[in-house]
Amino acid sequence: MGLKNIVDKVKEEIKVLQGDASKDKVYANEQEFADEAAALAAFKRSQEKLFDVNRWSELEGFNSTFTLYDANGNPAENEVAQEGFYMQIILPASPIENWVRITDVRRQDNLVEFTVHPSEKPKPTNEGREVTQHFFVKEASSTFRVTKEGIKLAAFEIGKNETINNTGEEAGNRALLNTLVAEGGWAGVQALQWDKLTRYLVHLEEPPTADTANA
Repeated sequence: MGLKNIVDKVKEEIKVLQGDASKDKVYANEQEFADEAAALAAFKRSQEKLFDVNRWSELEGFNSTFTLYDANGNPAENEVAQEGFYMQIILPASPIENWVRITDVRRQDNLVEFTVHPSEKPKPTNEGREVTQHFFVKEASSTFRVTKEGIKLAAFEIGKNETINNTGEEAGNRALLNTLVAEGGWAGVQALQWDKLTRYLVHLEEPPTADTANA
């Protein structure tokens, strides 16, 4: 890498740290199956996994805690992700709450997905003015997608406009904290987290069974 490229990269990272620039990232995994019937059955299981957000927390290893809430801010223990619902995300080894809201859900013959945006805490847990409780700004998005093409399944986490939420009223009193999380904790686990989740969605990784967990 030439000196000019290095300088440009440093300048870009400074803009990101200052909340003046964004990043787009994609993480994916895929798996092929023996025939169309097997792939179709696997795709149906993938749909169940995708929308059963609370089970994402059961994956082993370095993994975030995902909790689904309904549009009124009540825990949605036995429900699936749907438009208007919220997700609480707590990163590994961290007590910090981050909230996103599900803004779009798509179900097609060979594609299922939903998109989330950083949000305030949902009522009734929200107190005071509505500050975005997330280390990225509300314009950022994550799309969780599963597709089937022939005998191949693919799962994606598509992050867009990932700008640090550390300026203006939207950040509230979390400006410094959001910078540290986005460029510190999250920067270190993002690839691991979404690799783990997309592997799970195409059945390359599974949570431990009850017998395994109690062994």
